[in-house]
Amino acid sequence: MESDPHVLAVDLGTSGPKVALVSSEGAVVGGEFEPIELILLPGGGAEQDPEQWWRAIVTASRRAIANAGVPPGSITAVSVTAQWSGTVAIDATGRHIGNAIIWMDSRGQPFVADLVGGPVRVRGYDPRKLRTWIRLTGGAPSGSGKDPIAHILYLRHQHPDVYQQAAVFLEPKDYLNLRLTGETVASFDSIALHWLTDNRDPNAVDYHEDLLELAAIERDRLPRLTPATEIIGTVTAQAASELGLERDVVVIGGTPDVHSAAIGAGTTADLAAHLYIGTSSWITCHVPFKKTDLIHNIATLPAPVPGRYLIANEQETAGKALEWAARLLFPPPIDAEVYAEMERMASRVAPGAGGVIFTPWLYGERTPVEDATLRGGFFNQSLETGRAELIRAVFEGVALNARWLLQHVEKLAGTRLDPIAAVGGGARSQLWAQIHADILGRTIRLAEDPVMANVRGAGLLAHAAIGTVAWNDIPHLVPVSSIHVPDPANTQRYERTYDAFRRIHRATRRITRDLNRP
Repeated sequence: MESDPHVLAVDLGTSGPKVALVSSEGAVVGGEFEPIELILLPGGGAEQDPEQWWRAIVTASRRAIANAGVPPGSITAVSVTAQWSGTVAIDATGRHIGNAIIWMDSRGQPFVADLVGGPVRVRGYDPRKLRTWIRLTGGAPSGSGKDPIAHILYLRHQHPDVYQQAAVFLEPKDYLNLRLTGETVASFDSIALHWLTDNRDPNAVDYHEDLLELAAIERDRLPRLTPATEIIGTVTAQAASELGLERDVVVIGGTPDVHSAAIGAGTTADLAAHLYIGTSSWITCHVPFKKTDLIHNIATLPAPVPGRYLIANEQETAGKALEWAARLLFPPPIDAEVYAEMERMASRVAPGAGGVIFTPWLYGERTPVEDATLRGGFFNQSLETGRAELIRAVFEGVALNARWLLQHVEKLAGTRLDPIAAVGGGARSQLWAQIHADILGRTIRLAEDPVMANVRGAGLLAHAAIGTVAWNDIPHLVPVSSIHVPDPANTQRYERTYDAFRRIHRATRRITRDLNRP
């Protein structure tokens, strides 16, 4: 191990950063986590403190290096992955201005609605503008107001002082690279949700003048662009000292969390699918083509794998729904034992949760429907309903939502996706894996140490970039811990539940829109 080159991999999630060392064999050693605060504000605001990000990474990095038993001289690179679709305003001195606006924030919704609209609107979009966005980018700004372009518009209209001070706007991953190297750089994949780049060649992504003019965003307020595999610099003396690294360690461009999970799941080949179950959830795979399903808010966007696109989608609440249920049903503290008890209780309830159905739209939804006003809840409770049925319903509701998404992902991919690798914190649950297998009707392969998938992906991306790992080798470097095959009887039973789940959405969407309209 001492002679093997290692990458210091950082995964900045919504709940905090995970940091570990990743070897060229894909081994994740010394993994550490440090929690951070999520700030929820009235009107759909969601923010975090970038300085707290950095302090947490420094703390976790020093512990990870100490615990790994790897000499600092064997750490050759740093690679960052992070929550996607966030915005950090940076001043002319390179410091952040106030809090970061993160992926959950929808306060830009009215301003992006004005941007995409026009005299004639189809699903809220001016058809002429929509053609331009889809032709060049593969997608269009989300009506939910949760894309970085909406964040920037929100700052311009509601906080003009911050907007005027800002020299550049960065994604969370790219902000951390700024702290590491002093360079203001974004990767082809991280910039995509700004909807300002020509993505028709995934190897040569660049800003397009028509898109900049459409959004009235100044080019000099945006970072230069590089492939995710590019070495963007070496760690600064200050960053090296804080993190416990030597001064000549290089920093790779890196990639957002959706993309790193695909690498960390070992699904780098075309049409090799993975399911991520974390705070949010998604189902995706790499494809060699650019394609868009605007109705269901799904598009293929540039991937870190050279020459490839990744099917981009996201369901807002997955593991977060289980956390919400834990706080609702159990006294504090909510710890690992509480989640273990929840799984034990749910496992004693037959599939179908006693007729209770849970819809997990606790913070709106992005895909396969885009609706920031959508809300979830429990349906069909009776006097016989207890905690165990409610908990089982939460596990099942997240999987039912994933089934809804899967049908549209498969249509866009043009093929049935089976098997599906599962990663993320929720993939530690054997019960949840089997529930997904039964509801999706697909074989679920749990990756080993699934909670470290993003860290592993960031590390393997860096190894591929510096040549210590070949892209074709990556699928063989991710062990499978268990395989869950659908139970035909359960799959058939869930057909009725899924039909009811979809009908609940149709019946309640207008009600929640009226209740939650700004």
